[in-house]
Amino acid sequence: MTLSRILGDRRLWILLAVIGVILAIRATGLSGHLSLDTLAAHRETLVALVARHALLAGLAYVAVYTAAVAFSLPGAVFLTLAGGFLFGAALGTALTVIGATLGATLVFLFARAIFGADALDRLGATAQKLAEGIRRNAASYLLVLRLVPLFPFWLVNLVPAFVGVRLPVYVLTTLFGILPGTAVFSLAGAGLGDVLAVGGAFEVRSVLTPQILGALLGLAALSLAAIPLKARFARA
Repeated sequence: MTLSRILGDRRLWILLAVIGVILAIRATGLSGHLSLDTLAAHRETLVALVARHALLAGLAYVAVYTAAVAFSLPGAVFLTLAGGFLFGAALGTALTVIGATLGATLVFLFARAIFGADALDRLGATAQKLAEGIRRNAASYLLVLRLVPLFPFWLVNLVPAFVGVRLPVYVLTTLFGILPGTAVFSLAGAGLGDVLAVGGAFEVRSVLTPQILGALLGLAALSLAAIPLKARFARA
């Protein structure tokens, strides 16, 4: 393939543009501001904005979360907590699931359109093992992987694009699979109000709010569920 033909391939320019955006965002140090300290410092302003412009705030949150997932930026856990804090456990869960599903779908579509058939080989042995399970039963396997993170989220976003998974299957397993874990973190986020209101004088009784206790129990349940699932996948 000649240089002119390579440079004329729009997939190359799309790939370079995406890489450029990721590098630019990381260079700004934006991820360093995604912390509870930042949320505490701007708590009143953010809450007031959500109260005055609920629809726009919800759309902006979904857009930010979608971009974070699509560009594999760190801080997803913080954003999920912030969603629960700003919008409440139920609405925060819904908005986060929408944003995460949209972001994961963009990764899926991008990978399928840009990378070649040999892309799976370049991802290593872990991706090959993941691909084998997906080929056996895509819907069941992907749903389990979304429910319990046995593999990195970004890898589960990419591999299905290289093994022929249909888009509806990918979207639905992502949406329903991430729902329990998202609900747990959103519930914890909804309990952050009392914690952040304490300021610097954190006490155990102020941190262990009913919402956060419920979230911890939920995480414990998901962790216990992962034990037999990991053993089953290890034997597969």
